[in-house]
Amino acid sequence: MDTAIEVEGLVVERGRRTVLHGIDCAIPAGRVTGLLGPSGSGKTTLIRAIVGVQVVKAGTVTVLGLPAGAPGLRRRVGYVTQAPSVYADLSVRENARYFATLYGLGAAAADQAIRDVGLAGATNQLVGDLSGGQRSRASLACAMIGDPGLLVLDEPTVGQDPVLRAELWATFHDLAARGTTLVVSSHVMDEANRCDRLILIREGRIIADDTPDAIRQGSDDLEEAFLKLVRTS
Repeated sequence: MDTAIEVEGLVVERGRRTVLHGIDCAIPAGRVTGLLGPSGSGKTTLIRAIVGVQVVKAGTVTVLGLPAGAPGLRRRVGYVTQAPSVYADLSVRENARYFATLYGLGAAAADQAIRDVGLAGATNQLVGDLSGGQRSRASLACAMIGDPGLLVLDEPTVGQDPVLRAELWATFHDLAARGTTLVVSSHVMDEANRCDRLILIREGRIIADDTPDAIRQGSDDLEEAFLKLVRTS
């Protein structure tokens, strides 16, 4: 199995508090890996380290064969933060086409990304006039435009209705089938079953790193399995 991301001995501190305690993990290429855990567990900090914007105390993060944050990764990594990262005073189409020009791509690539995230009916709306869920999808469209080898999504389905959540997960798996590696964070356990692999994190430590079936350990309830792991970790 090819590895897209390797994390070794990662320690992150904020002030006097240790946020990540020597994390080790390997994330497979061309798969959807879920990063799950309660709020405040360290998911976003680990994501920031993967995309190279987090100051680390110790350890290494290697992404697509290069150190995280290396200049050579700028066009190969797409990152969607929890807060929408698009321009509120531009329309959905104008945002997408602006990001397309940064990658040397044309309008067709921007328009396809808009369709892929289900915003074809809102292309001319100002982002500032969209709902929170629509703004999140606009951010996702802009991150997808460059056809990145790695797409890192920090809680991308928050605020989405069930139908749109299902459509987004279908899009994620379509991207993985075409060779894109996806890391998707969530605190919603029912989304874990949609992932090819799971990393469960609690209080800055990884308590499980395996397939959903292996983590369930014969149980039908992934949340129950997670709670069992919490009690025994």
